[in-house]
Formats: sequence, structure tokens, C-alpha cells
Amino acid sequence: MTWTRLKELAETPLRGLTQPTRSDWIFALRTVSAGLIALLVAYALKLDHPQWAMMTVFIVAQPVAGMVLAKGFYRLLGTLAGGLAAVGITSLFGADPWLLVTVLALWIGVCTLVSSLLRNPEAYGAALAGYTAMIISLPALGEPHVVVDLAVARCAEIVLGIVCAGVTSRLILPRLAADAIISRLKRSILDLAEYAGGAFSSGDPASLAALQRKLITDAQSLAEMRTYARLEAPSFATRAHPVRRTIGQLLWALSAARTLHSHRAPKNAALIPMRRDLKAFVNELAATPGALDDTGPWVVRLDAIAGRAKEMPALPNDTGPNDTGSNDTGPNDSSEDKVGTITRLTIAGDFAEALKQVLRGLDALRSPISRKSNERSQPALVVHRDYQAAWRNAVRAALATLLVAIFWLTTKWSEAAGTVILVAVVSSLFAARPDPVQSAWGFFTGTLIALPFAFLVGQVALPALPGFGWFTLFVVPIMVPAALGMANPRHVGVATAFAINFLAFLSPHQQMIYDPGPFFAGSASILVGILIAIGVFIVVLPADPWVTVERISQAMREDLARLCLHERIPRRSAFESLAYDRINQLMPQVQRTGRKGDPILGGSIAAVTVGLEVLRLRHAQLNSAVPHETVESVGNFLRGLARELLFRRPGEPQTATIAVARQYAASIAERSDRFEMLQIAASLRIIAAAMEDYPDFFAKGRG
Repeated sequence: MTWTRLKELAETPLRGLTQPTRSDWIFALRTVSAGLIALLVAYALKLDHPQWAMMTVFIVAQPVAGMVLAKGFYRLLGTLAGGLAAVGITSLFGADPWLLVTVLALWIGVCTLVSSLLRNPEAYGAALAGYTAMIISLPALGEPHVVVDLAVARCAEIVLGIVCAGVTSRLILPRLAADAIISRLKRSILDLAEYAGGAFSSGDPASLAALQRKLITDAQSLAEMRTYARLEAPSFATRAHPVRRTIGQLLWALSAARTLHSHRAPKNAALIPMRRDLKAFVNELAATPGALDDTGPWVVRLDAIAGRAKEMPALPNDTGPNDTGSNDTGPNDSSEDKVGTITRLTIAGDFAEALKQVLRGLDALRSPISRKSNERSQPALVVHRDYQAAWRNAVRAALATLLVAIFWLTTKWSEAAGTVILVAVVSSLFAARPDPVQSAWGFFTGTLIALPFAFLVGQVALPALPGFGWFTLFVVPIMVPAALGMANPRHVGVATAFAINFLAFLSPHQQMIYDPGPFFAGSASILVGILIAIGVFIVVLPADPWVTVERISQAMREDLARLCLHERIPRRSAFESLAYDRINQLMPQVQRTGRKGDPILGGSIAAVTVGLEVLRLRHAQLNSAVPHETVESVGNFLRGLARELLFRRPGEPQTATIAVARQYAASIAERSDRFEMLQIAASLRIIAAAMEDYPDFFAKGRG
């Protein structure tokens, strides 16, 4: 394996994205075709705002068919909920404009709150329910009797766009989520092999850290794709359970590889054969073309490696000098250290077993077998919900919408209604993004770029050359590059904003006329609305990434404390899914802080290792072969560890918990050479090592 290859993999999100691929072209042409079909049908049905049908196609457009169906489904739900809310609110409060806008602002706040607690595409549907009510209700101000007609027309336009987008994405050269899951899982397995090969070879830390982030992100994407695939085809439900289990095994293998890299002992004679076998295996797996076409031979080899890791090695009778509490950064490097040897052999076996289960999961996805199994009771991936951030987002969206609405009612500037709507849309839609200001600014940029194109086509070309044929001739050369940009992760935000607002500015109707006054007035209201929303993100309750980081870190420490103290021992998979979901939420916040955040990310991964060792200790307490005094000692340690996690602050001296862990480990190793006893000692040692590596992460924050 070459490190050039590893660096290329680590930099994949940043490179190779400017040249459209065949899939990008298919996506672009399919999306533009669906948009034109939706517009043509809207013309035939004589809908009041046909542009919404075509805009909806671009709003829900995604490269994967299941993602289109998911976003379209939740957009439909959000539109229906917003339409019903608009009818109800306008019917009750439409006689009083001030009361109406106040209730609408509160509704937007509630929907933003719910949206911030959910994940895409559910979050998108909740946000949409908020500002859809505003879009429908404001035109009915003073005429509440027309609100039902407006709601019905709006829903009809949205449904038309969703149907066109969904049908074309599913029938015209579709890229299915089920296939994408298998493809991404195969790529993740090879990335894991590259990571493990680098970890076992003392590779470049920066490249390993970048690839580690990619693996965590891909694992979360796999969880999301599972939902998309089930919407594509209900038959995929039988494969949803292997996906869920395989994600946990993938992350377990990643954690084990990282631990082996952080606490390696190359001079230990009992470990050298195991490390050599693992290194040879992952290097061969990563370098073999089509290696995952047949996983059988790889599974057999991993099974043999995992079996050897569980065998009791020949250990010396005496222990090295560092077994009694030295301040080493991990299990001791001495070949005499039997506790360290058992620790590393256990983790190596965990890695081999986890990778074996991942390969079996891949086979289960490719060849699903319908059978009853108690494995189906495995919990779904748990999500971390940041209630403080959700309330902040709700207050900002409601307050911004209300203040601009008050300005509109006070000045009676008719075009300010568009400003109110855009403030509601942007402040709600981008509220939960890691950097809402950057997201909103990208939306503003795309909108601004769309303005001259819309003017030239809608105010100059189409009034002179009317008809759907000329419309297609003028619009397709503009919308195809926009759709290509939407397929590019680096430009998706700006390109999507361009496509949507180009159509909004253009406002295509069967009879286009030259009328620049309303065009520029409406365009100005939209741009001003976006800028006001950006100002709200900056000024009103601004988000500090460090506060969010500390809040998630504190939640992880509380998770560990519960593992120590709770009477019921949770499933390992449940803890892993929760921990890695929190890490996935930490990553975008940490990335905003630069290299200052690297210790936080490292500490969060170490927290997973600590949690897994705590679970190992909890299960050891239930083992009848473990002496009662050892069970009591482990219980005392876990209670002390919980106090350390919950109450010690950064900068304060560590309590005796770590020293106690090392003393217990040394005492157990001196009293017994039984494998289960040495594993207890090893767990104590590795918990102490992890907390010493990242002392501030395992301390209660100041926030």
C-alpha cells in the first residue's frame, strides 16, 4: 500500500469534483426534462402559478431515486400541513392583520423548533410546513375567503412537480438507493482497510484523521440511505436490518483499528504475529481489484485471525516494572506486560470479528434471505437532539419574521410581502445548518447570479419570441449547467438557489410580457429578505460552535456515566449508534474551529473506546467465575469514574480514578493469570490511558 493512495482517498471530498461524470449528465438532463414536463402540464391545467410545478422539480431533485421520493414525500406532507395551517389561521385571525402575522410568526417558530430536532428529509418537511403557511396566508390578507383556493392551487402545483420528479427519477436511467448502499458500503470497507493498513504501519496522522472523518460520515449516510431505499421498494425492508447491524460493525472495526494505532507495542513477541497477519490482510484487501466480489475467502481468514486472538498466549510469570502505576500513555510497551498483551490481543480480535461481520453484512445486502431472527430487535440508530439550539433557532425565525412583517404592515409597501416570505424561508430552512450564515450567503449568491439571466430571458427574449418551444430553447442551456452544479457537492447550494430563483424571477406563464417595474421590485424584495435573514443569523442569538461542541461533549460524558451507573446494561450496538451519531454532529462544528478542534474529535473517539470497555467491565461483573471482591472493586471504580466524568472541570487536577484503575489492574494481574481476569485488568488500563490522552475532553465543561 502507498501513502499517496491513502492521501488521495482522504482528499476525495475536495478533489475531482469539477468534471461532470456520466451520472451527473444523466441527473441534469433528467431533472430539466422533468421540469419542462411539469411546466407543460401546469400550462395545460391552467394553474395560476405554473412556475411552482417546475420549481418543485428542482427543489426535490436528487441524484438517487430514493432521495427524490423521500424529499418529495416530506415536501408533500409539509405542504399539506402548511396549507391546513394557513386555512385555519387565516379563518380564525384573518380579520386582524396584526394578529394574523403574529400567529404566523409563532407557527414558523414552532415548525423551526420541530425541524431543528429532526433530520433530513423529515426536518425539511417540518420547516416547509412553517413557511408554506406564510406563502399561502399573506396573499389572502384582507380576503380570507380566498385562502382555501390558494391552498388547493399551491398543493396542486407542488404535487404535480413531485410526481414528475419522482416518476422520471425512477424510470429514466435511475440510480437506486439500494444499489448506492451496496456501492458505498463496499467503498467504506476498502477505506477501512486503507485506514487500518495505515494505522498498523504508523502512518501519517493527518491522513488517518481525514479518512477517519470520511468513514464516520459515510456510516451516517448509509443509515440515511436505508430510509430512502425502503421508499424506493418496500421489498428492501428485509435488508434494512443487515444495513443497521453492518453500520455498527463498521464503526466498531474503526474504533478498534484506531485504538491499536494509538497504543501499539511493536516489541511484544505475543503481538507481532497478530499485527503482521492483520496488516497483511488489510493491505491485500485494499490492493486486490474486485476483492469484495467474493467475500468468502476473506471471511475465512478473518475468522482464523479472530480465533487466534482469543487464545491465551504464553505469558511470563512476573510483570514489568510499569505494571504498578506508571504514567505511560497506554498499556505498557514492555514485552513483560501481560495485561497490555491481553488488551491488544482482545482489541485485535475485536477488529477481525467486526470486519468479518461487515463482510457478512455486505453479502446479506446482495443476497437477502427472509427469515425470522432475534437480531431484528437491534435498536435503530439513535440521534442526538440539541434542544437548546432548537429553541434558539425557533426564536430567531419567529422574531425575524414578525419584525419584518411589522415593517411591512407599518409601511404598507406591497413588495415587502415577498421580503417577509423570504425571511421566513431562509431563517427557518437554514437554521439547523452547522454554519447558517454561510448556507444563507450561498443561497443569496445563487439568487443574485440568477437575476440577470431571468431578466434577459423573461423580460427581453420571451416577450419577443413567445411559445413553449422558444421557452425551451432559451431555458435549457441555462438550467442544464445549473443542474450539473446541483450534482456537484461543492456547488450544490449555490446551484440550487440559482435554479429555483431563476424560475421564481422568470415566473413563466403562457403569455410573457415586458414589465420591468414589478420584476425589479419583486427581485429586490427577495434579495433584501435573504440579507435580512443573514443579519438575523449574525445578530440575534448568534451560535457559537464551541458552545455546541461542549454541549455534545457533555452529552457523551453523561452517556458514559449512565453506562457506569444504570442498573440495566444497554446493548453494545445501542451505545455505539448513539455515540457515533453524536460524533457525526460534532464533526461539522469542530471543522469550523480549525485545528483547535482536533483534540475534541480525538477525545470523542476515545470516549467510544471508554464506553465499550465500561460495557466489558459491566458484563464481567455478571460472570460467576469472577471473584466477589473483584466485582466489588470494579463497581467502586465505575462509581468513581462516573463522578469524574460528571463533576471534574478542565484544568482541575484529575481525581484518583485513573490511579485506582492502574492499581486495580496491577493487583488483578498479580493475583491471577486467568484470561477473564486479565481482560478486566486490560479494560481498566485502557480506560485510564484514554482519559490521560484527552484529559480535558473527559472533564465537565465551563459552558
